[in-house]
Amino acid sequence: MGDLKQRSLISAQERLRDQVAHALRAALIAGELRPGQVYSAPGLASELGVSATPVREAMLDLAREGMVEPVRNKGFRITEVSERDLDQYTELRTMIEVPTIGRITQTATADELEALRPVAEEIVVSARQHDLIGYLEADRRFHLALLGLSGNQRLVETVSDLRKRSRLYGLTGLDEAGMLVASAEEHHELLDVMLSGDAFAAEELMAQHLGHVRSLWAQARDVPVEPRVERRLGGRG
Repeated sequence: MGDLKQRSLISAQERLRDQVAHALRAALIAGELRPGQVYSAPGLASELGVSATPVREAMLDLAREGMVEPVRNKGFRITEVSERDLDQYTELRTMIEVPTIGRITQTATADELEALRPVAEEIVVSARQHDLIGYLEADRRFHLALLGLSGNQRLVETVSDLRKRSRLYGLTGLDEAGMLVASAEEHHELLDVMLSGDAFAAEELMAQHLGHVRSLWAQARDVPVEPRVERRLGGRG
């Protein structure tokens, strides 16, 4: 029974760590935690209503994702991405994803493409419901699954890494202005064009979509958001 109790405690700690990581991702995406700023685990723990331990653990998870970096004896700095970085990430993604989408249009079956339709709709629904975490997660799953139809797992891993390095910050203002819905609906348009078999049109639409995403990055960075975390969790860890 002692082992079972210990496993139960570990499971509860892991769930709290995941909850804290989810709350911090939401704060990062909303722009409440600003790029370049250093935040201490005790300070964030106070905002979230938990102890510092699960915050430190969650921040280490975010560090592995490239969203934050440890600062010795101070806490964690929110990773800052420059305009030059964003331009280069977009260029790399365009070089990889645009021709790949053209090839997939010629090789994927209608069933394989239609299987992604529910995920495309999930992106739209999340945008309409102002669920930023859901929006970005569904967008990630859609694009990586679509690229996965190429059969090149290394390509998928490369794009996944580029996406992590160029995460959207400060989306709250764009979300409130309804600007995310139009970008979300482009995923349905892309599937429709690919199903038509027009590889050239699919490549053009993919390039246009990546251009729109880059525009969202630029606009999101300019949206002023009050730097605080308002995502208290139930109970203390």
